[in-house]
Parts: sequence; C-alpha cells; structure tokens
Amino acid sequence: MSDAFDLITRADWTVWGGALLLLGLLIVSFRSRAYVFCQYLKTMTGIALKPADVKRAFKTGGREGVRAMFLDRIIREDLKEGPVAIPESVSSVSSKS
Repeated sequence: MSDAFDLITRADWTVWGGALLLLGLLIVSFRSRAYVFCQYLKTMTGIALKPADVKRAFKTGGREGVRAMFLDRIIREDLKEGPVAIPESVSSVSSKS
C-alpha cells in the first residue's frame, strides 16, 4: 500500500505538482472574492466598498447580509443626490390608467 504513494518517476512528481497548483489556485480564488466583488461594484455602480466590510457582512449574515449592506449604501448614495424630480407628463399618464 505504501508503494502507491511513493514519488519515484517524473510523472508522479508532475501529477503531484499539478494537484498543488490547482489547490493554490483554488485558495487564491476564494481569498480574492471580496476584492473582485468590490471592484465590480465600483465599476458598475460607482459605489466603493471595502473588501474587509464585505467579508464581515458575509460572515455575519451570508449573502443576505452583503445584499443588505449594498442596498443600504445605494440608498445612502441616492439620498446624497437629493430628491428625484418626477416629470408632470409621466405622473398624469399613470394617474389616468
């Protein structure tokens, strides 16, 4: 049984190295999720979040926690811009329906 795990040939070392490389890529991808998510949000919405805040929200509330934090930031950004002007033509059309 111990002979099955001996690293004798070059092919054995290649397989072992490939497995370690894939494990390393998996670890890096999981560690960088919050950073990539924050970059995406900044590009798409203009709202900047810190990766540490996203990690903290995910640990405490999971996906719903991150979603709630993001919605809170969107609402705060909208409130900074002031009230939204509603055109008269749109409000009169919707009231006639």
